[in-house]
Amino acid sequence: MEKGNIERKTFAPLNIPAIQDKSIDLTYELNRAKKELAYQNNENDKRAAELIIANKELAFQDLEKEKRAAELIIANKELTFQIEEKEKRAAELIIANKELALQNFQKEKKADELILANIELAFQDKEKEKRAAELIIANKELAYQNEQKERRAAELIIANKELTFQIKEKEKRASELIIANKELALQNFKKKKKADELAIANKELAFQNKEKEKREDELIIANKELDYQNEEKEKRAAELIIANKELIFQDQEKEKKADDLVRANIELAFQDKEKEKRAAELNIANKELVFQNEEKEKRANELIIANIELLFQNKEKEKKAAELIIANKELEYQNEEKEKRAAELMLANSELKKAEESQKEYILGLEKMIFITSHKVRQPISQIQGVSNLLEANAISQEEIKEITGYMKESIQSLDTFTRELTTYIYDLQLKVKNKNGAND
Repeated sequence: MEKGNIERKTFAPLNIPAIQDKSIDLTYELNRAKKELAYQNNENDKRAAELIIANKELAFQDLEKEKRAAELIIANKELTFQIEEKEKRAAELIIANKELALQNFQKEKKADELILANIELAFQDKEKEKRAAELIIANKELAYQNEQKERRAAELIIANKELTFQIKEKEKRASELIIANKELALQNFKKKKKADELAIANKELAFQNKEKEKREDELIIANKELDYQNEEKEKRAAELIIANKELIFQDQEKEKKADDLVRANIELAFQDKEKEKRAAELNIANKELVFQNEEKEKRANELIIANIELLFQNKEKEKKAAELIIANKELEYQNEEKEKRAAELMLANSELKKAEESQKEYILGLEKMIFITSHKVRQPISQIQGVSNLLEANAISQEEIKEITGYMKESIQSLDTFTRELTTYIYDLQLKVKNKNGAND
């Protein structure tokens, strides 16, 4: 229909003010198109800034997501480490319980050994008391034997003194007997010399013989007594020897018993030391057991506290994991929203770019139209205005009028041709912009 109108207008009379108005409208549209382009550029800048902010927010959220994922990984590692520590502590507690059971068993063994040692020590104390009693009895017997020995020694000394006295008396009597024998020999010699005095001498000799017999009898009796005393002395000497042997044997027995008593005392002292050592070891073992029990209680308390802390940390980790899952979901939702917004923004940006390109093409077309209008329209209009100024003059001939009319026809034909070209160009430009906008829609 527009082309038909254009064709009908070609036969209409030329309306120069309408052409000028159309040129003004094109300038107005050009200005309006420039404003719209500036507005679209501003909107494009705003959307680009929003896209940059959205990209920054998306990058920040990605960083936050990575941080939370790293925190979740660290939390999982810490939880795994804590679980491993818990298992280690449980294993240590099991080992400590086994060690404590072993120590209790060792303690029971040591207690049994100590009981046996105490029983042995009590038995040894009784044996020691028995040996001490036997030693006291042996000492008493030895003291009694020493007293008897001293008595026998005193008696032996007295017997030796008596025997010595008897030997001296015997020697005295022997010397008297020798003297008597000498006197008897002298008397016999005197008897021989004094034959005359034989009767007297015989009498005296008889008397002396009697005396001699008496003395011999006394000497025999003295010899018998001396023999008896010698026998008694020998008996006493034998008894003294036996007593000395018994005393030596008793001394040996006493020494043996003293050695036994010394050994018993040494053994008893050694047993006392062993008892003290075992008692000290038992005290040390008891202290160690008390210390180990305290350590076990401490470890048990630490394990309980560690289990409580681990449960609390597990709950905290579960809470953080739940929060992290929720945060991840929110972050995923935000990422989806950001992606949607980014897609919308990219779509809007692409549409804006297409609209901007269309607007630029439209503006370029309008500028071209203005350029064409300012050059191709202005020249014929100027020619028509000049011709009209000539027609207003009075002194114009018919030939000049025909010539001016010819110029006017040429200008009108130029304007008509330009009007058609301009109408076709505007139609094509509008159609092109509509097609692009329709493609964008």
